[in-house]
Order: sequence, then C-alpha cells, then structure tokens
Amino acid sequence: MLLQPKKVKYKKVKKGKLSKFCYKNVLHFGTIGLKATESGIITARQLESARQAISRKIKKKGKLWIKIYPHIPITKKPQEVRMGKGKGNVSHWASKVRGGSILFEVCGINKKTAIKAFITGGAKLPIKTQIFD
Repeated sequence: MLLQPKKVKYKKVKKGKLSKFCYKNVLHFGTIGLKATESGIITARQLESARQAISRKIKKKGKLWIKIYPHIPITKKPQEVRMGKGKGNVSHWASKVRGGSILFEVCGINKKTAIKAFITGGAKLPIKTQIFD
C-alpha cells in the first residue's frame, strides 16, 4: 500500500525549488526521531520501504509516526517519445524534504532498539539521516 492523495486540485505540478534547511526540528509525538540532514526528494516507495524496515525492528512494542506525506506528483514521458506534445503522465508520488526536518518518530520502546530500527530505516532513504532525541 503506497501513500498517495485520494484527490488533488491539479493533476500535474511544476518542479519548483528545493529548500535548503529547516530549523523547526522538535518531536511532537514520539521520544526519539529520524531527522534528515540534507534536503532531497523521497518517493512513496522509499518512504514505505523505510517504514516497513523500522516497523519490523520495533515489532509490535512501540508506536511509529510518519511525519512526511508524498503529495507531489512526479511525471515521466514514455521512452523513445519525441520532444514536445505536452507534459508526461504521473508516474509516482513524492515528497520534498528540507534538511533538518523530522521524517519518523517512535515511542514506547527502549533507545537501543529505536536506534537500531532507525539505522536500518535510514539506509532505505536516498538522503543522509541522523537519529534525533
């Protein structure tokens, strides 16, 4: 089950710019979190893969929160298609992440297990991450 919005106002959006750094990094729900140290784009597949890896490590003991949501449609034209003829179809959904923003939060487990879970989950993501508490 990949994350994507049920309904959007506009089917396709412009790329826009990637913000460099976010200084508002506080934990809202959990006791320990996974923080992005650099900005980048995380797809819904990568986010789901990281979530599965983290939830496998914490088993059924703790509670996991995902703080980002893939709401940006990424388009791609088919292979061997000539230039022009409009923008391509939506291929997948992604989320723009600023450096310093918190991606995951967890509570209800000891710190050692949470660190082990976040190391395996962070390996699934295309950006550098660090554990934040």
